[in-house]
Amino acid sequence: MRIGIIIGRIGGVDGVALETEKWIDVLKRLGHEVFIISGEFEFWKMDQNLHDHFPLLSFFSPAVKWEQRKAFFEPDKDPGPILDHISDISSIITEKLQNWVRVHKIEVLLSENASALPSHLAMGVAIKKLVQDTGLPIVTHDHDFHWERGSRYISIHDEVNTLINDTFPLLLPDVRHAVINTFGVETFKDKFNLETTMVPNVMDFERAYGIPNKDNRYFLKNLGVEDDEIALLQVTRIVRRKGIETAVSLIEKLNDKKVKLIITGNNNDDQNREYYNEIVDQIHDLNLANQVIFASHMVRDHKDLSDVYAHGRACTYFSTYEGFGNAFLEAALAKKPIFVNNYKPVYMQDIGNKGFKTVMLENNHLSDDKVKKMADIIYNERYCREIGEYNHNLGKKYFSFDVLEENLNDLFSF
Repeated sequence: MRIGIIIGRIGGVDGVALETEKWIDVLKRLGHEVFIISGEFEFWKMDQNLHDHFPLLSFFSPAVKWEQRKAFFEPDKDPGPILDHISDISSIITEKLQNWVRVHKIEVLLSENASALPSHLAMGVAIKKLVQDTGLPIVTHDHDFHWERGSRYISIHDEVNTLINDTFPLLLPDVRHAVINTFGVETFKDKFNLETTMVPNVMDFERAYGIPNKDNRYFLKNLGVEDDEIALLQVTRIVRRKGIETAVSLIEKLNDKKVKLIITGNNNDDQNREYYNEIVDQIHDLNLANQVIFASHMVRDHKDLSDVYAHGRACTYFSTYEGFGNAFLEAALAKKPIFVNNYKPVYMQDIGNKGFKTVMLENNHLSDDKVKKMADIIYNERYCREIGEYNHNLGKKYFSFDVLEENLNDLFSF
């Protein structure tokens, strides 16, 4: 089939973009033709025959920035302007999508979180219009939802909240919903009495990843990590739910100047850099300026991430909340031990119960006993390798491309 993917951004290292690339690989393996329309292609090399760049779909376009500000952060007393804006922009997007469908002879649509989380209201409305107007079948890959984000997507305007509830998720007849965790399956059943397909995040466990070689030999050294020092890896974006402050506290508690924390992600999604500034203050207060390194300028794509993992000792992943947790699977893929918080609502229910060897915190409580267990791993390279191999084999069993292929074969059997 000719599958058309609608996504806000692709080619970067956020979870939605990374997982979409894996779906594309497997859909092609199954013999489908894949076309993409996106607001940003970031580090993706575009093919003009297959990829359409439409900046109005970007979460960072002026139109979306204004939309989100007026819908949630700085709303006007009169809801009229924001409602008119959503209507006008969604109409432009709908027209563009209709033309895209026509030109590429799209047979089935795939909405990548754009019909789940209202971080681009007009795009969600436009996708709904497109499906209603064309009658095309659609799979929505739903990573997370507005009710999971506290007050983030609650407006003072009832009209905006009604629009959100009517649009996110997309509840038209015959829509096929793919959710990424058991909690999503249960939520759809409880809220909407709808069955969904659980498609866990996966990794390509057949490829070499995080392997030291001559090309990445100096990668960590170029970040300021010397040969006799140990790098712990925080391979996430800088947003509050990632629990990075716990990783920084771990560095302080280890009390070893030769242990350094590498934070790979940027702070683009951190509103007003509020959390980033808190982390910077914490680093200052604990006198860790020489032990915590921000490395987003060196980590742009998959190859860079692989190079980071190649020479890191272990990974920190103290998230409090995740839709799934790609960074956990990446650590297993790279054969690196991982220190994890029992993040809600996924970790123990969908990942931890598989038997992975980790040091796990509850509510990010960094007790002396847990720090000792982490230290026992950090300073024992042989033990690190044993844990890495064990977790890699478990990851291959439960979260491989073969698992994804089986799920996608069912989802796209229209």
